[in-house]
Amino acid sequence: MSGYMDESRQNKIIADIYAHVRENDGGDLLQTVADVGASADNQSKPFRLPVQINNAVGEASAAVFGTIASGTIKTGEPVVLLPGARTSQVKTISNEEGEHDEAVAGQSVTITLEDDIEIASGNVLAGMERRPEFTDQFQAHVIWLDNYSLMPGRPYLIKTANKTTTGEVTELKYKVDMKTFGHEAAKVIRVNEVAVCNFGLDEDIVYDAYKDNTTTGSFVIVDKRTNKELAIGLIDFGLRRATNVHWQAVDVNKEARSQQKNQKPAVLWFTGLSASGKSTIANLIEKKLQVMGKHTYLLDGDNVRHGLNRDLGFVEADRVENIRRVGEVAKLMVDAGLIVLTAFISPFRSERRMVRQMLEDHEFVEIFVDTPIEICEQRDPKGLYKKARAGEIKNFTGFDSPYEAPEDADIRLDMADKTAEEAADIVVESIMERYLS
Repeated sequence: MSGYMDESRQNKIIADIYAHVRENDGGDLLQTVADVGASADNQSKPFRLPVQINNAVGEASAAVFGTIASGTIKTGEPVVLLPGARTSQVKTISNEEGEHDEAVAGQSVTITLEDDIEIASGNVLAGMERRPEFTDQFQAHVIWLDNYSLMPGRPYLIKTANKTTTGEVTELKYKVDMKTFGHEAAKVIRVNEVAVCNFGLDEDIVYDAYKDNTTTGSFVIVDKRTNKELAIGLIDFGLRRATNVHWQAVDVNKEARSQQKNQKPAVLWFTGLSASGKSTIANLIEKKLQVMGKHTYLLDGDNVRHGLNRDLGFVEADRVENIRRVGEVAKLMVDAGLIVLTAFISPFRSERRMVRQMLEDHEFVEIFVDTPIEICEQRDPKGLYKKARAGEIKNFTGFDSPYEAPEDADIRLDMADKTAEEAADIVVESIMERYLS
């Protein structure tokens, strides 16, 4: 937040929240963050009301319900609804005690607007002056509270005061030493650590910097599978490139490219231990599909690390980023109308789920090459298991790095009693019948 807020004040706020959260396990994290950082002059700040419920109240007006995060609002005042910049005027203000001419920060109210404008949860009603911003990318301070580390590139739910969307840490900039407030390099963030990170979201959120508004400037990171709250975040500022980068519409789309190739594009995602046979089976399948006239491309784990991912190692954070990049490349190839085969250990369920979510329904086929580790070790074509047992390789999957087997793979290949050729035939028959026909 350097340049945006006095550093001593920034450090005090972070320290206060850090101490409060550690001392008070549980409770409403968003409310905690808002309360700890709230200032006495909250009513003098610009008006913000995160919309929690919207109600149509007639043909010519609409109403919103929520708790005023900051500022004051009066009947007749002009307001703007963001994102979208739809404008109107306040017609009535009411709560359980009746109608009022004015409402202030901290009050839960229903505000009726003069115009019938479309309103949705996730919108923020604001005054016309000093409006909040909206973005899908921002920098934030994060206080991590879970025993499982924060991983850049791993998808999480990002929950604000009135909206939940999917997002990820796109860059872990540094870790903060909470004794000295010095900056330390880090690839992951562990329990009770604080870091400064860049985030990318699937959708825009309306926000203020936390220093300006503790409600619209804070968020919670939530586990997508368990809904467990993992961390709290304080927004520093939006990243300017977020408002300058737009999706460019093109005339030749995925459907046109697929029709040209006379096939349905898909990603055949092979996962399994090292030496399980992923690459061998994928190679055989690609040859069979080529004979059938299909347009394909094989992305192999080792080959990709010679170029696209040559800068990544094998610690958990690098493995996550490895799969994220491969998923983005595979998505582009599907957009080109290709059938993409990928052979990667991809040890974590969350990353395989992340790639599935990048694609449309039925475009991602998870193929679990289920080979017992004893057989993998007997094969050991690269001598990796031998080196791992000798302690010469660290973070080797199956030894000192975990492999999370698929719980419900689209295709499971029991390789205890199958040849690679037999496995390839099973996959081709299955995908032609279920996915590519």
